[in-house]
Amino acid sequence: MIQLCASATIKGHKIHYPRTGATVIPPALLLSYRSVIWLVLIAICVAAHPTASDAEPPISVVATTSIIADTARSIAGPFATVIALMGPGIDPHLYKASPGDLRTLSSASLILHNGLHLEGKMAEALQKLSSRKTVVAVTAEIPRGKLRAISINSEVYDPHVWFDVSLWIACAQTIRDALIRHDPSHATDYSNRFSALATELQQLDTWTRAQISSIPANNRVLITAHDAFGYFGRAYGIEVLAIQGVSTESEASLRSINELVQTIVRRKIPAIFIENTISPKAVEALVEGAKAHGHTVMIGGQLLSDSLGDHGTPEGSYSGTVKHNVLTITKALAGAVPGGAT
Repeated sequence: MIQLCASATIKGHKIHYPRTGATVIPPALLLSYRSVIWLVLIAICVAAHPTASDAEPPISVVATTSIIADTARSIAGPFATVIALMGPGIDPHLYKASPGDLRTLSSASLILHNGLHLEGKMAEALQKLSSRKTVVAVTAEIPRGKLRAISINSEVYDPHVWFDVSLWIACAQTIRDALIRHDPSHATDYSNRFSALATELQQLDTWTRAQISSIPANNRVLITAHDAFGYFGRAYGIEVLAIQGVSTESEASLRSINELVQTIVRRKIPAIFIENTISPKAVEALVEGAKAHGHTVMIGGQLLSDSLGDHGTPEGSYSGTVKHNVLTITKALAGAVPGGAT
């Protein structure tokens, strides 16, 4: 039996003496015991409620392009770290994975790529990784009837689906589903963030259609270095012509340049466009060719085609890239640019 000390007061000072047959714990020692008990209780509570540093770390996602990475970040939020292999200005048609890229891909929890042969030189590496990693083509769920075949009866499709915002919403949904399958504990978070993004993109789709429709009908022709804007033209009602095909691996022929020069001169097209991932030389040849035939056509600006703009700029996001392109096209082709937009 443990017994507290009894006490008496002598001359204003408290003294202690034991009761008969009891084991005495001095008050000072008793306070020490109480401190130990409180520390034990605190430790139990901390163990039962782990801190943020003890929580499960976010999953690791690697995306091949900056366009996919930006959309994945919007949906994943704080629950995943997303790395883009290809930065601004990188041409995915010609991109070859470095040994460092392969290590990055191998360490990922989830790999997202465009598919439809956009990353043609990475196809073998992605195929090998799919045997031991979750590898998802974000275009996989788009119905084939909504894809642009490169030629009649072709089984090869145009990969530049992101220029039709409504199709990119479908790709974002595929990204959401991949995140949920891989990390079901945050399914509600991914679904809610996707819903917010889809609303934003639906508004962007409507705005884009209105902007392009403001261009005079005779000017509604978009001429670029390679055929990246076919989905854009189909979705928003503008004719698209290009020097090269859908892949920059194809060479710009003298015949295609001459044919485009004749089209520019005959239809008095006011502007043509360079791209951020392709040398401007072929487009500059169009300008010179038209000039030789007595027609002045200007370079209307640089469009962001196969990658986003620079990090830290408005064009560094998917929505910002679309807005930049639409405003550049609208202004150069004499459409109605919103007040204050450049």
